[in-house]
Amino acid sequence: MPQPLYPRVNSPRYPLHRRLSGAQRRFGHYGEERHLLPLLGIESQPSSLLPAGIPTAGQVPRINSKYSEELAQESLEWIKAITQEDFSVSGDMDNFYEILKDGTLLCRLVNCIKPGSAKKINQSTMAFKCMENINVFLEAARDLGVPPQETFQTVDLWERQNLNSVVICLQSLGRKAGNYGKPSIGPKEAEKNVRNFSEEQMRAGQGVISLQYGSNKGANQSGINFGNTRHM
Repeated sequence: MPQPLYPRVNSPRYPLHRRLSGAQRRFGHYGEERHLLPLLGIESQPSSLLPAGIPTAGQVPRINSKYSEELAQESLEWIKAITQEDFSVSGDMDNFYEILKDGTLLCRLVNCIKPGSAKKINQSTMAFKCMENINVFLEAARDLGVPPQETFQTVDLWERQNLNSVVICLQSLGRKAGNYGKPSIGPKEAEKNVRNFSEEQMRAGQGVISLQYGSNKGANQSGINFGNTRHM
């Protein structure tokens, strides 16, 4: 049997980590379980044991240095316009985090864009309940068309590890909102421009020599010598 990601504590026979509820163990990513370590009496986890992609404490400030208060404020103003709720739209990192950290506003946002996207919104302030809300939002955002590479991990918001990725996700969702008749933000997405050619046009195009291959029109080899002439 594989060893648990956290050590046994309290009792060798009934360790505390075995008494966690099923909802607490639902998160499959190790990075999303790390917030449970304080509940187990463990202050931190050695960075050497962290899987690739999970930033260490020293890397978090460098990641958050890419955070844009202007884009964050634009995102909050857009959320306010969609949900019609009253809250501070300051792009300050502390305010941005406090407004969104429990995931309830994000769930209400996707429900306003497409009703029924978030079927259950937890009102509890317990850590794993808030993380469930964030996870529900991320699944709904992908269903609404946000590319996977523009979403974020639950811990990026809950543990404040990468708020810039949260802004990127909201900006991407804001561009998709126009497809559902809602106000959008950011540049308008390009639309498909499908062109249909007849079979005759396709055959005519096959006979055209692209200028990328060069042109020999009007050229000849007169006056061209390669090396010295042979003397008999």
